[in-house]
Amino acid sequence: MAQAGNVFYDSPRDIPAVIPLFPLEEALLLPRTQMPLNIFEERYIAMIDHAIRNDRIIGIIQPHSEQEQSKEENKPSNLYPIGCLGRISAYGETGDGRVLITLTGISRFRVTKELETDTPYRLAEIDCEDFTEDLIEGFGEDAVERKQLLDVFRSFLEANNMEADWDSVDKSSNEILVNSLSMMSPYGIAEKQALLEAESLALRAQTLIAITEMHLATESDAPSTILQ
Repeated sequence: MAQAGNVFYDSPRDIPAVIPLFPLEEALLLPRTQMPLNIFEERYIAMIDHAIRNDRIIGIIQPHSEQEQSKEENKPSNLYPIGCLGRISAYGETGDGRVLITLTGISRFRVTKELETDTPYRLAEIDCEDFTEDLIEGFGEDAVERKQLLDVFRSFLEANNMEADWDSVDKSSNEILVNSLSMMSPYGIAEKQALLEAESLALRAQTLIAITEMHLATESDAPSTILQ
């Protein structure tokens, strides 16, 4: 059973068959994590209004990096087929036209058909049957190599002169740790999509470890610049 805000989701049948899509590059939402968003474009404010009037659910999904929207022809970008559902669990208006929301991740979804619509935002039919395990809190977290993940995380922080709240890290479950680090990782569209589509929590952790190790190796091999 998954909880997002005040609502519980027992099975894919509890999830609407049609949702609005919010394409965001290098954005990753995962089950039981939270994503704050500052909404200012009119079309996406309309999308949030639609969600609030209905079931508060929107789909965070990435556009293909090599097929970004053509501004000249105003064609919508092609999207990856898999995204993650988020329920609006917090909502606020700023008074200057912006809307501040927090999304709580529910489950990944697969786009089965994008709908033709007159709305300024995109709507799609979706299917969550391939991701029923996302609705089970902590599913697969016992298989996560926590020490290996934390060792790589510590190396990343040291390489970038960053610090972490280790008390909070130590208190986090394996699921929250893996998903939160995946969301916060500073990687590109393809890497974020690989993390999203990982078949299990343990595989997501291993994918994050591999990407981070490659990133660290690339940085250490980069020639230094000498100013004269």
